[in-house]
Amino acid sequence: MKLFGKNLADGDRLEVAGAIVRLRVYRRARRVSLRLDRTRREIVATAPTPRLLAEAANFARERASWIAERLAELPDPAPLRPGMVLDVFGVPVRLEQGAGRAKWLEPEDGSTPRIVAMGEGEGYARAVILILKRRALAVLGERTAHYATQLGAPTPKVAVADAKSRWGSCHPGRSGGPGSIRYSWRLALAPFEVADYVAAHECAHLRELNHGPRFWAHVRDLVGDPRRHRAWLRTHGPQLHAFGR
Repeated sequence: MKLFGKNLADGDRLEVAGAIVRLRVYRRARRVSLRLDRTRREIVATAPTPRLLAEAANFARERASWIAERLAELPDPAPLRPGMVLDVFGVPVRLEQGAGRAKWLEPEDGSTPRIVAMGEGEGYARAVILILKRRALAVLGERTAHYATQLGAPTPKVAVADAKSRWGSCHPGRSGGPGSIRYSWRLALAPFEVADYVAAHECAHLRELNHGPRFWAHVRDLVGDPRRHRAWLRTHGPQLHAFGR
């Protein structure tokens, strides 16, 4: 498990072609392989056993040109700054700078909503993200309650976070309790119908803890054919994860 005299372990990170390569042991893997993790903007080098981690690292170095090509396909990071216009659940929202606590302003004349925050750089971005998280929690919380009611399930507790690999996760309650659902706040940057599909998807797990036929039947009953929403997330998900980076 050594590369150039260094002991390698599951989770170690290397740099190849300007990219971070994360080493991973996956016992079910049949061979050493590479893949691009679009949300983390890094390469994952997988080995079936710890003993083959050095081989996985060497394989990544041999495929430096492939890694560079995959990185070039990723959208550029999009720092949040005053003057930017974001689509929040499909509605254009302008980012502005101002004094006081960050806030969402909904104009009475029907013009473009605004997020006003103070600070610069990362401080400004954190303030904007706080408002976006609150908006995500309010909208996704309401849609979760709606779909849980349709499914005849207790309304779960809802939270938002900056998940790297999932748009949502569901933990049904014990003994008929309410359970909990956690969403990525970045769903606020998706069209409403896409975020709404994710809420229906996670609520369907309140009834079926799998992705079998009965689970998808629940999803179709709630929002119709989910394939276009799933396709949208596959195509545009990396762009949502680029915001605020």
